[in-house]
Amino acid sequence: MDFSEIQLPSGTHAIAKVFDFEAGHRLTGLPPQHKCSQQHGHSYQVELQLTAPFLDGPGFVTDFGALTPFKRFLDEQFDHRNLHEILPFEPTSELLAQFLAGWFIRYVQPDIPGRLLAVRVRETQRSWARFDVAQR
Repeated sequence: MDFSEIQLPSGTHAIAKVFDFEAGHRLTGLPPQHKCSQQHGHSYQVELQLTAPFLDGPGFVTDFGALTPFKRFLDEQFDHRNLHEILPFEPTSELLAQFLAGWFIRYVQPDIPGRLLAVRVRETQRSWARFDVAQR
């Protein structure tokens, strides 16, 4: 088969990478009888989803290695911490996803070719929240 006959369709490329950290929290805005108002913990997974209008270098949206500053931030600031003690908002997965998107856009995105599409925060295998970045 002659692979040069295959036309590449037009469209967009996207990548995703998952990071993890362990942390505790409680949601103080809930009634005392709600189980999430009590101190508890999660093995969080944070997924970054990125896109780019053109592929960089050998054919990357963004080199996965360029996302290392985000992993370092999670490890240094969130891992094995109580989120309600360090964040200036109620540490729900929804708000955490939005906050992490803001941090990424400010501190990582200016130095990479890709653009953040969404951040997904998973507390358990069955529950997650996603924040989609408004496109400008």
